Amino acid sequence: MQPRFVGRLGLADIVTVANAGLGFAAAVAAVADPALGARLILLAAVADGLDGVLARKLGSTPVGEFIDSLADVASFCVAPAIFVFSVASAEWGLTLSAGDPPALLATALVLPALFVGSGVVRLGMYTAYDIGSDETEGVQTTLAATILAVVYLAGVPGARGATALLAMTAVFTYLMVTTITYPELRASHALGMGAVQAGAIVAPTAFGRLFPRALLVGAVLYLIGPWFYRRYLVDAPEDGADEGPEPAPGADTE
Repeated sequence: MQPRFVGRLGLADIVTVANAGLGFAAAVAAVADPALGARLILLAAVADGLDGVLARKLGSTPVGEFIDSLADVASFCVAPAIFVFSVASAEWGLTLSAGDPPALLATALVLPALFVGSGVVRLGMYTAYDIGSDETEGVQTTLAATILAVVYLAGVPGARGATALLAMTAVFTYLMVTTITYPELRASHALGMGAVQAGAIVAPTAFGRLFPRALLVGAVLYLIGPWFYRRYLVDAPEDGADEGPEPAPGADTE
């Protein structure tokens, strides 16, 4: 008897499932080695972008849009939440025992938990209302997770600490469910950022942490200036520019 998914999943769906597996691996790795966990979160983001490209090029399946959001819960909600909790636990000496300072333990647990909940709501809203559109409301879970991971890898003074990461987690918890409209990345821009992201994964400390710092700058600029990206990089005419095909149903651009 064959598994039910045989013949029903496309190549894009297989990459999506790999994204979910990477999310699990990132969560486990973050407990022992936050830097490795951060790199695996970035690798999951690469897989998330790749499955969208494959779905547009090769076609999507009816199940694609659903498993994509489920995979993103693992990779860009749960994994970064555990990553942030692990950094806080190590810095504050938390052991999940009666000896932990109650305020610190509550902060380290509650803020990441709220981040997961907000991310789940955001992904549900995206699946219901934004698939097939060239815009989406609220900060993408992929973007939030990428910034949390890459700010750690970039070695920005003070930003690697528990307080800074938890503060960013709280901000993203709100931003993911706002009505701020973000344009989808152009295919050519996503490819360029993907190359930088690959460098941040493979060689995060090379050239004075050049790759994670460049990725962080690009991600923050997109985060704080969706209007700038839309006006000057999306709507601006480019000779021979690759506008990229419209997203296919099930091709998550989160």
